[in-house]
Amino acid sequence: MHQGMHTDTERCVRAVQSKDARFDGWFYTAVLTTGIYCRPSCPAVPPKPEHMVFHPSAAACQQAGFRACKRCRPDTSPGSPEWNVRADLVARAMRLIADGVVDREGVTGLAARLGYSTRQIERQLLAELGAGPLALARAQRAQTARLLVETTGLPMADVAFAAGFSSVRTFNDTVREVFALSPTELRARAPKHAAAATPGVITLRLPFRAPLHPDNLFGHLAATAVPGVEEWRDGAYRRTLRLPYGHGIVALAPRPDHIACRLALSDPRDLTVAISRCRRLLDLDADPVAVDGQLRADPALAPLVDKAPGRRVPRTVDEAEFAVRAVLGQQVSTAAARTHAARLVTAHGTPVDDPEGGLTHLFPTPEHLAALDPDALAMPRTRRTTLTTLVRRLADGDLRLGADSDWPETRAALLALPGFGPWTADVIAMRALGDPDAFLPTDLGVRRAAQALGLPSTPSALTTRAAAWRPWRAYAVQYLWATDSHPINVLPA
Repeated sequence: MHQGMHTDTERCVRAVQSKDARFDGWFYTAVLTTGIYCRPSCPAVPPKPEHMVFHPSAAACQQAGFRACKRCRPDTSPGSPEWNVRADLVARAMRLIADGVVDREGVTGLAARLGYSTRQIERQLLAELGAGPLALARAQRAQTARLLVETTGLPMADVAFAAGFSSVRTFNDTVREVFALSPTELRARAPKHAAAATPGVITLRLPFRAPLHPDNLFGHLAATAVPGVEEWRDGAYRRTLRLPYGHGIVALAPRPDHIACRLALSDPRDLTVAISRCRRLLDLDADPVAVDGQLRADPALAPLVDKAPGRRVPRTVDEAEFAVRAVLGQQVSTAAARTHAARLVTAHGTPVDDPEGGLTHLFPTPEHLAALDPDALAMPRTRRTTLTTLVRRLADGDLRLGADSDWPETRAALLALPGFGPWTADVIAMRALGDPDAFLPTDLGVRRAAQALGLPSTPSALTTRAAAWRPWRAYAVQYLWATDSHPINVLPA
């Protein structure tokens, strides 16, 4: 594990000298002689080792008075994969900061969600990241501002507002301080893109750590797409997004070295959150080298990993929506689950306007679904009870599913609900909560694949064998599922 990697000077120096892109986002190099900070893979000539100091976050570099390198643009590197692997306070805080909670609710709101005092959170983040929650949120605002300045024609005052700054002046000062350029100079230096065909549409490139194998990732999302909410069109996965200030429609398409992302938002202040959720959906901050290295050590999995390295876990943009869909999908085919979900969407979703046609609704909230008549649900009575209990608990706030969920605690809360067995709880842990070690030993596809590979196929024996795959069992599940010819494993034509 790279925990606290920035303290291992020798290893950091080696990564910088070899310009190793795999370490982008794990640590940042601050150069004492120039006052700038870079990503490890910066194309510039590496400085002498004695002129380098290493920091765990861009925010820590900024707080120490360093400015972002104009060549390697360290603020655009993928996020640290550490927050995906860990479930402790710092990791949960980082996931919430990425989701814009500090901008919307302040540090007190962040603390309230995590159940700790603001002082404890400040202290832990400072100890591990060299920056407190406000500095981390500010670094993120600066990054969002740069993105808008460079990729849109929005007036600067709108950019400031959309990136979460309280005033144009703070926006100007922060951009100058972080990038050593004014917003206008940043825009002048940006590569000239063709003007967006549709006004209000923001086009971005989402970076990831290579390799990334898109087939099962996009195949899964396309094959299970709920009509009206999601679709596959022209080589992109499109879906509607329910966001804190409004709603959005996103199109995501795999490219060799990035994910092409087109976003249309009803309120530009939702940009940071929308990007954060799309990154989570596609598991873009994962460290495929670490994952695949561990799984490849098992001779049964090695051929699968070698054939298609860099598989990701398809996740979700809305945890509550995913939980509802997991219940609708219990013991029925993918097609039947889509039909059930489409009915709920038509009856209870919020209508939205899609300029390209195809998408019609936002998925209904737990509050909307809690009001529905259970008798109107065309499903067995026990599953109706499971669904109505789940949405009621979510609507009441008794059960919270989010980027900040405590994995073991939430899993236990799910298992306590009627009709929730290990499969449903674990599929929610894997795809909604983002637990990289969630495992599905009772899943039919997993058992069939295990048997074909000569692995034990009874749940208990398979769980014993899978101990060697920890903490990446959710990724092992993707490799096992991919041995089947199911449409979820194929990138649609």
